[in-house]
Amino acid sequence: MTLFEKLRCLLTFGQGVALSLPEISTDTSPSQLFEQWFTDAKKSGILLPEAMSVSSCNADGQPSSRMVLLKNYDEDGFVFFTNYASRKSHELIENDKVALLFHWNVLQRQIRIEGTVEKVSEQESADYFHSRDRGSQIGAWASKQSQKLKYDDELKERMSHYQNKFSKGEVPYPEFWGGWRVKPHAIEFWQGRANRLHDRICFEKQNELWTQHKLHP
Repeated sequence: MTLFEKLRCLLTFGQGVALSLPEISTDTSPSQLFEQWFTDAKKSGILLPEAMSVSSCNADGQPSSRMVLLKNYDEDGFVFFTNYASRKSHELIENDKVALLFHWNVLQRQIRIEGTVEKVSEQESADYFHSRDRGSQIGAWASKQSQKLKYDDELKERMSHYQNKFSKGEVPYPEFWGGWRVKPHAIEFWQGRANRLHDRICFEKQNELWTQHKLHP
């Protein structure tokens, strides 16, 4: 983080607690409010404001969470990319219910999202894959994500193998890798307040329409 970014974070810290939220009109969509808050997070100087926790459950109901990066969002949902053979992908295939969490401490803000997942199109996955740097593309081929290493140098050797294999031309898109779209049915915007009297604004989707209400802290 640069000195300028550190200063911007320092100036931003606590502003959410000190300043009240503007009134949110009833026709405001959660995607519009997310866009506003996400923009605020990027302007605040936070490192990787797109980082979010993804929580999934396996068929036995055991939850697990991990941090990933949001790569796209719109009215249809929130998109991240991963290996389709990873633990999280296996769990999302077994149980399509999922939760996301954004936490921007410097702004004293959280966004909690609950919904279901679906795979994005192969074309969308391929387009994003080829937008990544070459090292990340080759790394996607080399990593058997979430599987145990057979020996310490296995990943290093696999990386070297694919660097040689794809030394010329474009790195091909691996069909075992792609995107998940989280289609939300509930979104909570949490704003920290003094004395723990936090603002909690919730949106729920019913019959394809969003309703909003507030919760006690």
